[in-house]
Amino acid sequence: MNVRRRHISGIAVAAAAAVGLGTLSACSSDSAAAGNTDKFDVVASFYPMQYLAEQIGGDHVNVTTLTEPGQEPHDLELSAKQTARMGEADAVLYLKSLQPAVDEAVGQADVKTKIDAATLTKLEDHGSVEHDHGSEGHSEEEHAAEAHSEEEHALDPHVWLDPVKYAEIAEGVAKAFEKADPDNAADYRKNADALTKKLADLNTAYEDGLANTDTKVFFTNHAAFGYLAERYGLTQEAINGLDPESEPSPARIKELQDEAKADGVTTVFYETLVSDKTAKTLAKDAGLKTDILDPLEGITDKSKGDDYIAVMESNLKALEAALGAK
Repeated sequence: MNVRRRHISGIAVAAAAAVGLGTLSACSSDSAAAGNTDKFDVVASFYPMQYLAEQIGGDHVNVTTLTEPGQEPHDLELSAKQTARMGEADAVLYLKSLQPAVDEAVGQADVKTKIDAATLTKLEDHGSVEHDHGSEGHSEEEHAAEAHSEEEHALDPHVWLDPVKYAEIAEGVAKAFEKADPDNAADYRKNADALTKKLADLNTAYEDGLANTDTKVFFTNHAAFGYLAERYGLTQEAINGLDPESEPSPARIKELQDEAKADGVTTVFYETLVSDKTAKTLAKDAGLKTDILDPLEGITDKSKGDDYIAVMESNLKALEAALGAK
């Protein structure tokens, strides 16, 4: 749409020239130029942000995403082409702290509308995997050490897995779109209302489906489900921490085996975008089943559903089965 002339930084211009940005077509695929279309051009950092932009923007937006389907978003590195493209957009929608490369690029980009989803709801510190049950019975020194380590930890960014918080973000995105592209504000409002209704229905389905279960504890490959667990009164025990690629210690594996027996855990969940090796090893050693609980960081042909709502509904079915829902 490019409703105004803008000056791209010298680095971005050089990068654009180097990669021949001008030869890119202006279609809506990821290889498209993000700017210079007759629509409101939005660069989204990864799938949950892309979904919001598409649902709220409807026909008025051209959305490109920085994270390819199947790419693990935490480790994203941006090409010069992607960075230059961001400078041509009307808006960028991202979640600060999830993807450091994106945070850096957004800070440098000359984009009028920068929407940080982390500012549109309250992020929380769900602590390290070792302290999911609180810190009762710890010494003052341990409390002090934990407080210090929590300062060092980033807040948990996986906020889109809680439909209530995701709806709060959707509301903020809609307001930003309305302000940045007032000609289409009425449609953005209508689309946002339809989306928040879908998310409210999803929340009700989770509340009803998980209200009465044999166990409230579930095991995951990495700690992506803290917000979901908190919303529905569950306890997430992650094999790894917030980083899906880290390896758990033998002590951690033993702890999880003991807990599985104590809490009636039946299933170890793994996800589509990272290796399932550790989850399957733990499950085999502890005599547990495995299943997929998708953190929805990207949609691929392995996803159990073709959009956010469908995959969240699949996640609910998996949780109901694993927790023994009545």
